[in-house]
Amino acid sequence: MNTICIECPMGCMLDIADKGDEIVVTGHSCRRGVIYGHQEYTAPRRVITTLVELEGGGVLPVRTSCAVDKPKIREVLRALKGVKIAPPDNVGEVIIKNICGTDADIISAARYHSKS
Repeated sequence: MNTICIECPMGCMLDIADKGDEIVVTGHSCRRGVIYGHQEYTAPRRVITTLVELEGGGVLPVRTSCAVDKPKIREVLRALKGVKIAPPDNVGEVIIKNICGTDADIISAARYHSKS
């Protein structure tokens, strides 16, 4: 498996191979590349960013507070579809706790500015 490491600005091209009893990562420039490659091969995770509707109109960018297992992404997005929230006061404010049992909270990713 080949992938680009996103753990630092180097963007190393990693080669990840399952050698039976171990996973071998090559192409990395730092230790973080080995950790990322192993994680990406065994259980890839992503931070989810999307928009939710605001009560009274408009949308607000939100994201997960931590990375979520890739197989859970669609479930999380389906759970957010149709959700309407009151405008939050601060960036990072928790909108939904532990979405879909992922241990990730949905948090505001921007400050809400009213039109008035």
